[in-house]
Amino acid sequence: MTAQRVALALIGALLVLFLALPIVSLFASATATDVASGLRHPLVWPALRLSLTTTLITLAIVVTLGTPLSWTLSRRQGRFWQALESAIQLPVVIPPAVAGVALLLAFGKRGLLGAVLGGAGWSVTFTTTAVVMAEVFVSAPFFVQAATSAFRRIDPQLVLVSRTFGASPLRVFFRVAVPLAAPGLGAAAAMAWARALGEFGATLMFAGNLPGTTQTLPLAIYTALEADLRAAQAISMALVVVAFSLLWFVRVTLKSSLEVS
Repeated sequence: MTAQRVALALIGALLVLFLALPIVSLFASATATDVASGLRHPLVWPALRLSLTTTLITLAIVVTLGTPLSWTLSRRQGRFWQALESAIQLPVVIPPAVAGVALLLAFGKRGLLGAVLGGAGWSVTFTTTAVVMAEVFVSAPFFVQAATSAFRRIDPQLVLVSRTFGASPLRVFFRVAVPLAAPGLGAAAAMAWARALGEFGATLMFAGNLPGTTQTLPLAIYTALEADLRAAQAISMALVVVAFSLLWFVRVTLKSSLEVS
């Protein structure tokens, strides 16, 4: 049995090695001087400011709209609600290029709403607004999925008792459901923010790659890679650190939530 366990562990270790080697290489091949020089590249700080601005706006939109939706999904059963939940998760599995094309066909000048928006004098494509829309499209499913799971972990008896004492649905939502699911909601928000921060494909196709306007950090990596590998590497390292920190926060938060429940 011991030999079999060791064999299984070694087989799994091959995948771990494959996944870890590129990340290790990203950090091992850079010196402090290279990182400092890369971070001084003129592309970096405008892209950083734009990424922070757009992802924070995205997070506010996703949490504000996604929290009530997640609560509704967690309280409903049936084929319709299962189909709706699957449809909401669709952006997770479709390629980013498909997401970009879909956004163009919906909100571009020739899209379904393009004429309406154009008539109002509002062009969405290749603007900072388009960046936010692309980030919301790809990150909202992550929040909704995790938030719905957090709400489903709430003891139904607590909700029933609250309703028995005369609490309105809104009061139950704000005073009972949200506080009880808060750790899970925080983890869901972290996942959504990480996904928005790393968004590339849909943003490139729908918003373009305009410095200072639509060029986020992933797009800055794409641009810098053509001329300055040090800048691309430095930005990549920063994003990896942020992503790892968020994943660690999610794991710790969810673990604490499960222990409390």
